[in-house]
Amino acid sequence: MSTDGRGPIETATAALAAWLTSAAGQPVPIGPPRAFDDADGLTLWPLELRPARQTRSSGAVREPYRFTVRFLLCVTGPGGLPRLDRVLTTATTDGSYPVVLEAGDPPLWTTFGTAPRPALLIDVAAQVDHPTPAAPPVLRPLRLRQLEVRTLAGRVIGPEDQPLAAMRVELPGTGSATRTDPQGRFRIVGVPHDPEHPSPVRLRLTGRGLVLTADVDADEDDIVIVCAPPTH
Repeated sequence: MSTDGRGPIETATAALAAWLTSAAGQPVPIGPPRAFDDADGLTLWPLELRPARQTRSSGAVREPYRFTVRFLLCVTGPGGLPRLDRVLTTATTDGSYPVVLEAGDPPLWTTFGTAPRPALLIDVAAQVDHPTPAAPPVLRPLRLRQLEVRTLAGRVIGPEDQPLAAMRVELPGTGSATRTDPQGRFRIVGVPHDPEHPSPVRLRLTGRGLVLTADVDADEDDIVIVCAPPTH
């Protein structure tokens, strides 16, 4: 629904009718084609709804459902031809609405019970907006805390306490990474630490044909990570 309570089809119809009034130079009534009369105007009628490409929603916000309303614009009598000319010229000049010159199909006019006449098909984009879910209420006062940062230092060893040099040690998701020195030692600074909710820090190690993760205790002064050789 729009802010004035109108649905998407009604909103698209009203917007097109207002534009046609400006382009044709007189109001364009909304109604199905009728028999020729002496009027010199046009008539507008929503003919069909056509599917449009949808976009995938992500998260809690749903994307609108998009579709196209195809309208039939035709003359009500011979005197309406100059006004149809103005609409066609305006539409192809400013590009406000795409027009289709395929409204001369005889079965279409037979359905309306009237004689064929010059007409245009006009496509108008429309959409059904989904309400955004309300955010849950905040039940407790907000409290801002500055987390501590730690430095992780330790060594990476293999079987029989052999230091493993040139091993890549990284903190996943942060971009913090280093390599072990010839003694297998590493050092990573700026590791977030929440003293109220302590939890192990996960490190990823790669090198020497190994890819493994290790959960370490940030409170340890000298972390030791043992890398076992790959099994075959």
